Amino acid sequence: MSEKNREGKRTAREKLAVEREKQRSADKRRRALIVGGAVVAVLGLAAVIGVVAANAGKDDDSEASGPVVAPSGAQGKDGLAIPVGKDGAKSTLTVWEDFRCPACKSFETAYRPVIHELTNAGQLKAEYHLVTLIDGNMRGTGSRNAANAAACAQDAGKFPAYHDVLFDNQPPEADDAYADNGKLIELAGQVDGLDTPAFRACVEDGKHNGWVAKSHQAFDKADFSGTPTVLFDGKNIYQDRTMTPAKLKQMVQEANQG
Repeated sequence: MSEKNREGKRTAREKLAVEREKQRSADKRRRALIVGGAVVAVLGLAAVIGVVAANAGKDDDSEASGPVVAPSGAQGKDGLAIPVGKDGAKSTLTVWEDFRCPACKSFETAYRPVIHELTNAGQLKAEYHLVTLIDGNMRGTGSRNAANAAACAQDAGKFPAYHDVLFDNQPPEADDAYADNGKLIELAGQVDGLDTPAFRACVEDGKHNGWVAKSHQAFDKADFSGTPTVLFDGKNIYQDRTMTPAKLKQMVQEANQG
């Protein structure tokens, strides 16, 4: 083989080696970019998951609920109770309710007559705390909007009657009909003197949404098992399987005799 041919082959091998090295370098850079991109993607996903986790359990509506404006005459800690009856009554019935809650409607259907009788007679004071439990469980805003409307009715001095109307017309649990403020205003027509411009504005503006959110937070902090939660002079009586409207009436009358 001539010297010229050997030199040509050596040059070709060197060129091939150079090209292979270039290819290895390119492959190395490409792998680095892929790994780097994967890391960035994972970090980005982690950031998104972190944001989602941080917001999990937060009620978007509570964040946008505005200032806490208690309805007229609200009492108790932080003004979260709507009172019905005379302040001087010897017994107090504390009721935590959700206007979308079927069990709350069952309680109202069974106990409402005796509660009205006793509050009207000045023997019992009822304190209503409004909760948005079903909104969280079933999604929606009907519990909140109905509670706000009930607070607006309290501003107008019409809470007891409107409270009853809301339960009498309660939609099925999965039907978020009370999210429609128009429906809540329509039902106000069943209460004499309630459907006024002031009431409509209160409902449509969500005036008491912040107060409703705070009421539900108090319910959560109290660690109650569900709605309705009914306390008689601080004792949970709704869990008592022997409790009846007649027994409640007897307990109130005995307290008034003591």
